[in-house]
Amino acid sequence: MSKSKILVVGGTGYIGKRIVNASLAQGHPTYVLMRREIGFDIEKVQMLLSFKEQGARLVEGSFSDHHSLVDAVKQVDVVICAMSGVQFRSHNILLQLKLVDAIKEAGNIKRFLPSEFGIDPARMGHALEPGKETFGDKMIVRKAIEEAEIPYTYISANCFGGYFVVVFMDEDDVATYTVKTVDDTRMLNKTLYLRPQENILTHNQLVEKWEKLTHKKFEKVYISAQDFLASMKDLDNALQAGYARIYHIYYDGCTMNFDIGEWGGEASELYPEVRYTRVHEYLQRYL
Repeated sequence: MSKSKILVVGGTGYIGKRIVNASLAQGHPTYVLMRREIGFDIEKVQMLLSFKEQGARLVEGSFSDHHSLVDAVKQVDVVICAMSGVQFRSHNILLQLKLVDAIKEAGNIKRFLPSEFGIDPARMGHALEPGKETFGDKMIVRKAIEEAEIPYTYISANCFGGYFVVVFMDEDDVATYTVKTVDDTRMLNKTLYLRPQENILTHNQLVEKWEKLTHKKFEKVYISAQDFLASMKDLDNALQAGYARIYHIYYDGCTMNFDIGEWGGEASELYPEVRYTRVHEYLQRYL
């Protein structure tokens, strides 16, 4: 069976560049949206040219030109959006909704993967403010996808290794698993959860690993959930949003406090052939 043609939107971003590389590595005809908005950003232009040298096809398009998006989408089978999370804030949520409109009009896409790659927003209706709006924005995009009857797969990668660890995922592994889903009928209209058993750690276990690797004993300070929440009240909104996310991960256990059930699958179980990065291997990079 031939591999699906994949269009990556946001291919020069933090996770997007990894998805482009994973798509090429897995043998998919890979297209990268070259947005006119990039302008003369030299780093991004150089990255796009690097993708082209590796065999990717650059496709021009702009979110201010609906027809150019439709034309880009018509050239492929699958669209993966990897625009930065900041794109969901305020009016920028319209960018993904414009992409949904283009996919709907094109009518040929057999799978759309919107830009998520974090905690499953469908399970965060109880989230604290501020910060809850980010999950709400993602649910707006999901609602538009499902109302347009666009086939989809949602990716819940929990916590990128470059940020912090509870359910740890190396960013390159996130990209590999993401691309694995595009031709997998098991993941049609479902959510892929990335939480391999060996990479599920408590914060204490993470500290123990650091102690073992550095041959040092760390001083540990324990803060109750009540005290942690109280410490947020004098912070600005941006910091409060970050603290709220930490609360849900470390105190609420939002990455692990549910069974996946029939509406999704776990990546390492579905794709055992992928040799994912273990936590101790990742930590070695910082020694």
